[in-house]
Amino acid sequence: MSERGYADASGLRTYWEAHGSGEPVLLLHGGFEHAGALPQLTAALAASYRVIEPERRAHGRTPDAGGELHYEAMADDTLAFMNALGLARPRVVGFSDGAIVALLLALRRPDRCGRLVLVGANYDASGLQPEFLRLVRETPPELLFPALVDAQRRLSPDGPEQYRAVFDRVRRLWSEEPHLEPAALARVASPTLVLAGDADAVRVEHTVALFRALPDARLCIVPGGSHGVLTEHPELCASVILEFLAE
Repeated sequence: MSERGYADASGLRTYWEAHGSGEPVLLLHGGFEHAGALPQLTAALAASYRVIEPERRAHGRTPDAGGELHYEAMADDTLAFMNALGLARPRVVGFSDGAIVALLLALRRPDRCGRLVLVGANYDASGLQPEFLRLVRETPPELLFPALVDAQRRLSPDGPEQYRAVFDRVRRLWSEEPHLEPAALARVASPTLVLAGDADAVRVEHTVALFRALPDARLCIVPGGSHGVLTEHPELCASVILEFLAE
């Protein structure tokens, strides 16, 4: 069963999709992505759960609210979206930027997050590989992320050229945020799975530090996986995630 529509998330007209049935899983997409960007994981999760994918501000079919993008604001948007759909305490799976948003949500509202899956997450901007930041800084988005540019041109309600302004702000976001202290992560009450590739854009040492800072966490480092580990090793990742969510 599939649904799609818009929700009023504290004034932000937020596009969302839902697939499957059962207990809810909130699936939060990566930066400069959109709902449906992870079809293999969505399908695997939807076999057991109702998978709900909201699009964040300036991403996909959700309009650009203007101003700089900040993870804290996107966490507020996500909570407002959960309230609009009546999601009391879903399991939350986040990828990349979506994982950072999920982590902030779990820190600020532990009563609203069930089991937590963080894929390719960093808790501080310093956790990203310098080579990745240099590539993002020096490469036009049309060459770096051609499929995402095509999707943003096609889906954005703000016009086909809006992706340029959005990418500039996403690039700044990656360079400057987040800034969470490891000691603060001890407040995360949700059992958490930290998953990443061994060649991720996030340094392996940073991923391990995130795992160690969380009070109830498990760690999965996938050999031969980059930041795109969910699409490079879809069956392995889905199996690990589903096993964790079912506990």
